[in-house]
Formats: sequence, C-alpha cells, structure tokens
Amino acid sequence: MTTDARRPAPFGRTLCAMVTPFTESGALDLDGARRLAGHLVSQGCDGLVLSGTTGESPTTTDAEKAALVTAVRKAVGDRAALVAGVGTADTRHTVELALAAEKAGADGLLVVAPYYSRPPQDALEAHFREVADASGLPVMLYDIPGRTGTRIEPDTVARLAGHPRIVAVKDCAYDVLGTQKVLSRTDLAYYAGCDEQVLALYAIGATGCVSTVANVVPGLFRSVLDSFDAGDTGRAALLQRRAVPLIESMMAAGLPGTVTAKALLGALGLPAGPVRAPLRPADPGTTAGLLAAYEELAAGTAQFPRNAAGGATTANCVPTTS
Repeated sequence: MTTDARRPAPFGRTLCAMVTPFTESGALDLDGARRLAGHLVSQGCDGLVLSGTTGESPTTTDAEKAALVTAVRKAVGDRAALVAGVGTADTRHTVELALAAEKAGADGLLVVAPYYSRPPQDALEAHFREVADASGLPVMLYDIPGRTGTRIEPDTVARLAGHPRIVAVKDCAYDVLGTQKVLSRTDLAYYAGCDEQVLALYAIGATGCVSTVANVVPGLFRSVLDSFDAGDTGRAALLQRRAVPLIESMMAAGLPGTVTAKALLGALGLPAGPVRAPLRPADPGTTAGLLAAYEELAAGTAQFPRNAAGGATTANCVPTTS
C-alpha cells in the first residue's frame, strides 16, 4: 500500500459526469456531445464520465452508448480520460457493454452495483470480478446505495482492490468512516461522487472528484483541488463553501442532477437538450433559480486571483458560451 497521502489518478483528478445531449426530438445529439465535451475539457476537466447516472444511462440504448464514446473520443483526443458507464442490473449485459465501450475507445469503465435485485456481498463481488475479467480496461466501482439499494461494503471493496483492473471508486455512500477504512487498507483511487464532499474527501487522501455540477462550472473543483495542493487550504475551503448554493440547487432541491444540469446548460446556451422520460424538464421557475445560484457563484468567485499552483483562475469556473 502506498504511503503517500495522495491517491494515484488513473483517470485524472477533476472528472465531469457529463450529461448526454439530445436533440429537441429526443434523439442522441452527437454534435452537441462533441461540443460540450470539448468545452468541458478546455475549461478544466481532465476526465469525462459518459453514460453514468447524469448521462441518463437507463434510457439510452447500447448503440447510443457506444456512439457517444466514439464521438467524444474524436472530440477530445488524448486531452482527457474517458470513463464509460456500463453498469446494469444484469452481469451478462454489463459485460457486453464493457466490451463495446473498450472497442469504442473508452479508457476505463464505471460499474455500479447491480440495482433492484440487491445481491448479497459475495454475489456483488463476483459480479465486479466477472466484469473486470471481461475486458482490458481499468474499472471504477460506483458505490451509490441510495440509488441501487445495495452498499458495496468496505470489506468487499478491500477484497476487490486485489484485482489488477479494479483501480478506483466513485464514492457516493456518505460514509466517511467507511471511506477511510478503504483508504487505509488499499491503493484504490477514490473519487468524491457527491459535490458537497469534494474537499472533505480530498483532505483525507482522495484522488479527486466525479462531479455533476462540473457540467456548468467545469473549472470550479479543479480550483478547489489546486488551491489545496498549493497549501492554500483556506482558499480551497472558501471556494467549496461558495459553491454550496449552486450545489444545493442542482443536487438537493428535489430534482435529479440530470434535470437541473440540462436546464442550466440550456439557459447558458450550451448543448444539452431535453431529458428522456420518465424524467421531466425543470419548470421555468426552477430554471430561473438555478441561473440565479450560478450567477451568485460567478460573482463571488471572479475576485480571486490565479493560485500559487498555477491552476485556472476561479473566474474560469464560469463557462463561456462562445
């Protein structure tokens, strides 16, 4: 096990859980996906997660998932790592998606715990091992029991860390003690999957984040992490706190992050399009509130200068629409 405080970064540090743009008719918008991906990378993201929860993976087809990876790979080249969400409730189907993502050009796989069936831990472990054995790509486990109904217990994660292709965890379990148990026993790269916990988990040795809020402020958490690494922990904490109203509006106001991210991206003139049923779009009042929270963050962060580590200025947390 490494003795360094900081985890390895197999997929970068600042990853965006990218929305999947659709046309107004609801079709996959590959041109929009290319433009959005290029924008996110140019504004500070060094990794993109495609077809995750925020990417509406339950309502996109296998062919659409593969086409999305291919299109985004062409758009960003080697400027960012691409992690493809392939997790389903069916091990066989998950393996098929993993092989398709590898063929399409993904750098890694995001594999969520099988949902609804709630397998016990031994079955859960077997599922992840079978998926990891199926392709040559490194795997990020996705622990989000609030959606799947099943926790990937710390002991299970620690055992899975022995697999040569299981290299990372996206942590949405809201269990800081459990996170520290795994950090103390393994070399797994840990990514905060909940935007409000980015700095907290980074401070105890996590690698970085997989952020939904990064769809609209792609440089924000890079600035947080850069400030922390430069020793300016006060600035890092201030930036994290400044983001609270936007994080709350997007992630804790009763709507899925996919809905709020697409509403705000649309208001900013960036590619997004509608959500697919059963999700429904945000109403005009909600969108106005999201935009107000975004503008408050923009006004509150523009005053901060470039940090000592040479990272992006916090003003660049605010995307341009050009």
